[in-house]
Amino acid sequence: MEPTLNLWLTIIACGVVSFLIRFSFIAIHGRVPLPNWFTRALMFVPVALLPAFTLPEILIQNGGVNFSPFNARLIAGIVAVAVAWRTKNVLATIAVGMLVLFAAQFLVK
Repeated sequence: MEPTLNLWLTIIACGVVSFLIRFSFIAIHGRVPLPNWFTRALMFVPVALLPAFTLPEILIQNGGVNFSPFNARLIAGIVAVAVAWRTKNVLATIAVGMLVLFAAQFLVK
């Protein structure tokens, strides 16, 4: 098989498997009773995924972890967490986080 075709088949297969895993929960919703412990555990999935997606983007720079006070993303992330904790407002958190990020990037350079 040609390497390009092999790559495309792998990408398509991964997409199909990913779709089927996600669709399985939608398809069985309401048809199969799920245990209470499982339903409660599903409530924590978004809370667990958010740090998993954002922390590497915030902390890893140039192949290493950057805890420096000159890390603009880290500064903006800390401010955004404080705003989220204080206001419980998603739009305020995003707006303040982005403003602090732009300001910190401007000042740090």
